[in-house]
Amino acid sequence: MNAPDNLIYKTKSPVLFIIFNRPDTTQRVFEKIKEAQPSRLYVAADGPRTDRQAEPEMCEQARAIIKQVNWPCEVKTLFRESNLGCKEAVSSGITWFFEQEEEGIILEDDCLPANDFFRYCDTMLERYRHDTRIRHIGGCNLQQGQKWGNASYYFSNMTHVWGWAGWRRVWKDYDKELSSYHSNEVRPQLETIFNDRFIVDTWEEFFNYMKADKIDTWDFQLAFLNFFNNSLSTIPNVNLISNIGFGENSTHTTDPDSLNANLPLGTLGEITHPLYVLPQKGADLFTLRYDFNIEARWQKYNHPRYKAKRWFKGLFK
Repeated sequence: MNAPDNLIYKTKSPVLFIIFNRPDTTQRVFEKIKEAQPSRLYVAADGPRTDRQAEPEMCEQARAIIKQVNWPCEVKTLFRESNLGCKEAVSSGITWFFEQEEEGIILEDDCLPANDFFRYCDTMLERYRHDTRIRHIGGCNLQQGQKWGNASYYFSNMTHVWGWAGWRRVWKDYDKELSSYHSNEVRPQLETIFNDRFIVDTWEEFFNYMKADKIDTWDFQLAFLNFFNNSLSTIPNVNLISNIGFGENSTHTTDPDSLNANLPLGTLGEITHPLYVLPQKGADLFTLRYDFNIEARWQKYNHPRYKAKRWFKGLFK
């Protein structure tokens, strides 16, 4: 599926737009959705928090942007009156979307897409619609210019959600409480995917935080679901999503100096497909070493003071 040069691609897929209290970023992302002109646009918005005085107005301004739809489009909205929090609001919004659509594209209000993102998603949704090995279509590339293989995209064990697409066949298994999985069973399963002990440690910590309801998020649960189903994601070999939400007003991406903030957008050109359906482990390791600060953890682990502490503890085992 190729787009002629200098033409704006019009998407075939329905789009879910998840918004909250940032009319500035919402407007920018909406403009890119407007370019792609989906025929069906779903908009899910969490309600304002009671302890934030300015938030009701900000939420209302963000919601009003949807009135700018001026192309042939069926618009459906799920506007919450009270605040549910990130975990419940986003996951229930995606559930609402997939209750009505078999497949589609999901964008949050800080995930600015390249126009080519929509063509890429349409192509991946169609190509892997019935291939149960593939459970996720990621739009962002966090490889800092590195390319993996000669195709337009590569396969990964990671589940990037800064602009993504997927199918009802996957989301129907989503469980925000991870109720089917148990802490004492998780580490051996993670060790079949990752060889680095600190990566396994960190994912195990995240899993335990999820089970204890200590993190108000929805996306780690989807990552674990895909890990435990031995599934693959597609990742474009150029970046198609720029996260423009880094900063103090963000819930999770608070560091404006992050290497992953405001990444430049690219184009794919002719979309070519990998010959081998195997994960690029090196790409995943590159991402996780930065995200999990692995080098610093190794240095701390090998520091003489911590070696002595481990030796002393070992005497009493």
